[in-house]
Amino acid sequence: MDYNDELKAILDISIALSAEKNRNKLFDMIITRSMDISSCDAGTLYLLENNTLVFTIMKTLSQNVDKGADGEKIDIPPVELKEENICAYAAIHRQVLNIPDVYDNDMFDFSGPKKYDAITGYRTGSMLVIPLIDSEENVVGVLQLMNALDKDGKVIPFDESVDRVIFALSSQAAIAVSNLRYRQELKDQMWSFTEAMAAAIDERTPYNASHTRHVAGYCGLMADYINELHDKGLENEFFSESRREQLVMGALLHDIGKLVIPLSVMNKATRLGDRYDTVVNRLETIALKARIAKLENKLDDEKYDIICSRIKEAKQLISEVNSIGFLNDEIYERVLKISGYVYEDTDERICFFTDEEKECLKVRRGTLTEEERRIMESHVVITSKLLSKVHFNSYFINSPVWAGQHHECINGSGYPNGLKGEELSVDARIMAVADICDALLATDRPYKKPIPPEKAIAIMRDMAKDGKIDGKLVEYMAECLKRTDSSGENGGE
Repeated sequence: MDYNDELKAILDISIALSAEKNRNKLFDMIITRSMDISSCDAGTLYLLENNTLVFTIMKTLSQNVDKGADGEKIDIPPVELKEENICAYAAIHRQVLNIPDVYDNDMFDFSGPKKYDAITGYRTGSMLVIPLIDSEENVVGVLQLMNALDKDGKVIPFDESVDRVIFALSSQAAIAVSNLRYRQELKDQMWSFTEAMAAAIDERTPYNASHTRHVAGYCGLMADYINELHDKGLENEFFSESRREQLVMGALLHDIGKLVIPLSVMNKATRLGDRYDTVVNRLETIALKARIAKLENKLDDEKYDIICSRIKEAKQLISEVNSIGFLNDEIYERVLKISGYVYEDTDERICFFTDEEKECLKVRRGTLTEEERRIMESHVVITSKLLSKVHFNSYFINSPVWAGQHHECINGSGYPNGLKGEELSVDARIMAVADICDALLATDRPYKKPIPPEKAIAIMRDMAKDGKIDGKLVEYMAECLKRTDSSGENGGE
């Protein structure tokens, strides 16, 4: 190989290595290209891990051996960093070693290759061992090539001109491996942050213990189902590894804003919440005052009986409406009636309920007043605000965007920004469906009973008809629920 051919080979391989982002493909490329350039029969790539050299890729063309290319573990003990091992020696001394014939060399312990030869009938001859040293002078692994071949397929020593090319290739390979590790470390760092935040969200209240992970799980299931349909030509959307990870990460972070929502709102299981005992105590105090006032002739019998009747009516009604899901018109009118009750005698005047308590009792659906609902809904704004302070690299750039849009509706009726139609990506729509689905199915919500999957899907179909969520995605969610139900799995990621 002349100088121009060497230079072209190095440039071509450098470009290919720098472009490859898949770990397994990168390692396979390093071995394959090295074996092509050196015209050898076998090669092994070791990576330096925990102060040992771990077998990562093994190839022997003449014996159809190809291990590790798809990421499977090679069941061979790692090589310890001891100088008698040639690969370890190359790593320790950062030295290229060219051995014409391992059977004619006593500098290193070649008992391993010789034992392999005895078992398989293979004959290990020449060997070229190159340490992989990155741009920061760190050894990241070792490349071992065996049995250089001439044009007739005869085993010969490795040519020194090939040494230069392979060494140059090894430098580029080392940089590519290091870059891949750095990218993985960045991903791991982001995932560890995300897992910590998800744990904090779910641990803050017992009523949110698994919601975050269920939403993330449903998002992952829907992405996988969409990919199945795409492979069958039934869906245009496709989730690459990056897109799927961004979606799942966004789902794990979608409720991070709840970290600053008051627990009195987050955990409010009934309309009156922690005000209930205060109201009951006030009514009992009014009853006692009325009794005393009657004994002191400040109330006549008729007024006393009216007060007692109203106290009894108020106690019964607040007990009834405090935890029911919906107030119909008849019950709502009764609530309005007792809201105006006042105790009066000749000395004082006491309202049965404060203005805040009246607002709580008049909530038609759910447990939150309008003000409490605004506080609760602000978690989405806070989510976006908190995540804007975090640097998301290009791999996860969309995660905070989709996390901040999980309460938007296609018809523009959602919050916080009233986005609609094409302003909402498929990914944000998936997260919205997953979030609603788990909210409906949840078994740990104090203000509602869990409902079966069929009813949850029926409710979501109605929401889709109203233009709030994506009807097609609701059907995808229905299919995913059938699969998880039949497999016994939950929605967790």
